[in-house]
Amino acid sequence: MMDTLYRMRFARTSSSDQFDVIAKRVRVLLPLPLSGPYDYLVPPDLSVIPGDFVQVPLGRQTRIGVVWDPAEENGKVLEKVVDDSRLRGIEVRLEVLRMSEPMRRFIDWIATYSMSAPGAVLRMAMSIPEAFVPGRPRILFRPADDAPDFRETPARKRVLEALGRGPARGAIDLAREAAVGPGVVRGLAKLGVIDGIEVSDDLPLSRPDPTIPGPNLSAEQQQAATALAGRAGVGGFSVTLLDGVTGSGKTEVYFEGIAAALAAGRQVLVLLPEIALTAQFLERFEDRFGTRPQEWHSDVPRARRRRVWRAVADGRARVGVG
Repeated sequence: MMDTLYRMRFARTSSSDQFDVIAKRVRVLLPLPLSGPYDYLVPPDLSVIPGDFVQVPLGRQTRIGVVWDPAEENGKVLEKVVDDSRLRGIEVRLEVLRMSEPMRRFIDWIATYSMSAPGAVLRMAMSIPEAFVPGRPRILFRPADDAPDFRETPARKRVLEALGRGPARGAIDLAREAAVGPGVVRGLAKLGVIDGIEVSDDLPLSRPDPTIPGPNLSAEQQQAATALAGRAGVGGFSVTLLDGVTGSGKTEVYFEGIAAALAAGRQVLVLLPEIALTAQFLERFEDRFGTRPQEWHSDVPRARRRRVWRAVADGRARVGVG
């Protein structure tokens, strides 16, 4: 039998993770098509609990995985499959937010339901490896307070107009919005027309304001919005199908449900049927809630997806759209 000791007591975790692990070995699930977690030794100077992201050796490589559950089943310690002398040790615990117990159970459920390897499902939740390492400071650009005279071209004009519509942004994001190359943005910075400021990669994000009133709804729209908002405000699982032709106001009704969820302190995920609809939705969302949600899809650069992943994980991102 395994000589692993688990002591009940752990702060700042979910109620189902309230235990401190003093263990010689733990199970680590890796984002690979494996049938289950692998056992690893815990160094004496390291403390880990389920949900911690850790770096472990695997063959000649190192991998990032998640400490899954204590090696127990129905209150009994499982029999050793591999002796301690043959196990390798955890190299380091990563300083990122732990994966919650409900999220780990959700991954297990998806794996069972879809008859997939749990590690393959975990990989979808860890699709941006860069999110698990500290980010480099970013350079954001804003209009210079005392800009010199310069030759204004259509491309440069679009960059300045884009900056005038929102907060400071990075060169790539600003170039995409202005439909120019990043070189145009950097050229303006070199001329002193815009200033570059160095900021942390994990900046606080502006929060959508659910108290901003939306447009006046028709009687039928209001009836649907009230029902949807009531369910979103209460929480728990429910399904609502909103049936309406194009232009009937379905988006505004859904916005009322989003507002109710935000007012209740929850995060919101909005799924769109195709990437082409994202730009229009982002603009309408900003008009309704005062700021844009966090965008996630294959066209978003990896560096930005890294920031979005971390913001969703630590709760700074209140709404995600993908």
